[in-house]
Amino acid sequence: MFLVVAAVSSLLAAIVFVTISLLAKHHALASTRKIPGPRPNIISGNALQLPSLPNDLLKLILQWGRQFHGGILCLWLGPMYPLVLIYKPELVEIILHSSKHMTKSSDYWFLHPWLGTGKTSCFSDGSKWKTRRRLITPTFHFKILNNFIQVFEEQAAILVTHLEKHAKKGPFNVMPYITHCALDIICISSMDSSPNAQGDANSPYVNAVLRMTELIQMRQRSPWLWPDIVYYLTPSGREHNQCLKILHGFTNKVIDERIADRAAKKNNPQAEEKEEEEEEKEEHEFKRKKRLAFLDLLLEAYDNGEISREGVREEVDTFMFEGHDTTAAEQRPDTMAVEDLKELRYLECVVKEALRMFPSVPFFARMTTEDCQLDGYLAPKGTAVTVSPVILHRNPDVWPAPLEFNPDRFLPENSQRRHPYAYVSFLSRTKELYRSAICYVRRETCPGSRIAQF
Repeated sequence: MFLVVAAVSSLLAAIVFVTISLLAKHHALASTRKIPGPRPNIISGNALQLPSLPNDLLKLILQWGRQFHGGILCLWLGPMYPLVLIYKPELVEIILHSSKHMTKSSDYWFLHPWLGTGKTSCFSDGSKWKTRRRLITPTFHFKILNNFIQVFEEQAAILVTHLEKHAKKGPFNVMPYITHCALDIICISSMDSSPNAQGDANSPYVNAVLRMTELIQMRQRSPWLWPDIVYYLTPSGREHNQCLKILHGFTNKVIDERIADRAAKKNNPQAEEKEEEEEEKEEHEFKRKKRLAFLDLLLEAYDNGEISREGVREEVDTFMFEGHDTTAAEQRPDTMAVEDLKELRYLECVVKEALRMFPSVPFFARMTTEDCQLDGYLAPKGTAVTVSPVILHRNPDVWPAPLEFNPDRFLPENSQRRHPYAYVSFLSRTKELYRSAICYVRRETCPGSRIAQF
C-alpha cells in the first residue's frame, strides 16, 4: 500500500512540475508571439509549411522576408519553440556584436554526434569556444595559409578541367564540381589527405559528407524527429549512423596514422633528420615549401597536453564541415602568388558581391542568454535568434536593386556609408578567425588563377 501511495504521489508531483514548467514557458513566450510572422498551426506551428527541398525552403524564407519587411519575423517549430529571424543591420549588430549571446541555439545540437563540441564547432559553449580559440586561432595566420595557395591552385586546375568538358555542350550545373573541389581543398588543408572527391564522384567519404548534411537539415526542420529515441528508429536515423561511421572512420584513420608516424620519428631521430634534409632539398630544387596541415598543428598541441585525442578529432571534423593527383608546381610557372592576389582588388569586390547574393551560410543562430530587446519586441532569455544573411543581403533598403549583380557596391567609396552589419559573409563576426581566412585565400586563388589562364 505504501509503495502505491508513493508511486501515485511521485506521478502527481511530476505532472504538477511539468504543468508549471509549461505554464512558465508559455508565459515567457507571450512576448515572442507579438513578433510578426506567418500564422502558425496550434500544434505544429509553421513546421508543416516548410518544404523538404532546400531550394524551395530558401524561396519561401525569402518570400516571408519580403512580406514581413520590418527586419524581424518569428517562425514556430511546434507550439513552444519560436525561431526569431532577423535581417536588419541594426538588429544583427545587437546579436553579433554582443559578447553575451555567443551560445549557439539548440538546433545545432543535431550536429553534435558528428562534430562534438570543438572550438570551431557551431555549437560549442562560450567557455570552451574561447579556450579552443586561444589555442587554435594563432595557427591560422595568413603566413601559414600562404603555404596552401599551391594546393588551391592544383585543385582549381582539376576543377577547370572538369568544367571545360561540359562548357562546350551548353549550360550545366557547376555546383557538384565546386563542392567536390572544396572538399579536396579542405581535406588536404586540414589533414594533408585527399578523398579524391574530384577524381572519384562515388567516394564513400564524399557521399557521406553530402548526405549527412542533408539528413541534419531535414531533421532540424522536423520537430517530430528531434527526440533521439524516435529519430534513430527511423530510416533517416539509421542512415545517419551509417554516414557517421564513415566520417569518423576516415578522420580517425588519418589521425591514428599521423600519431604513429610522429611517434616513429621521435623514436628514430636519425630517420627524422634524413627526412628533414630531403624536405630541404625538395624545397630548394622545386621551390616547394613544407606545409603544416591543420592536423599537424593540432597534434603539436596534443603532444603538449593542451588538447585531447577526441578534441583533435572534433576540430578536424568541424573544419571539414565548415569548409565543404595534382600537378607539380615546377610544371606550372604561372602559379598564383600572394602578391598577385593583393593586386586583384576588383576580384575581391566580385567575390563579395557573389557572397552577398548567395551567402555560403544562409542562416546561423544564437541563443539569447538574457532578455533581449529587438526593435521594440522582447526575445526572452533562451530564445533562438537566427541571423539570415540571405534576406539581409537582399534588403532593398540597404542594397538598391538587390537582385542585380554589381561588384561596384564593394568599392571603397561605396562601402564607407554602409552599416557595418549590412554584410555578413561568415559565421563569425570577427574577420581574423581562420575560417574566413582560409575561405578568403581559397576564393581569391581559385577564380584568380583561372582568370589568368584566359
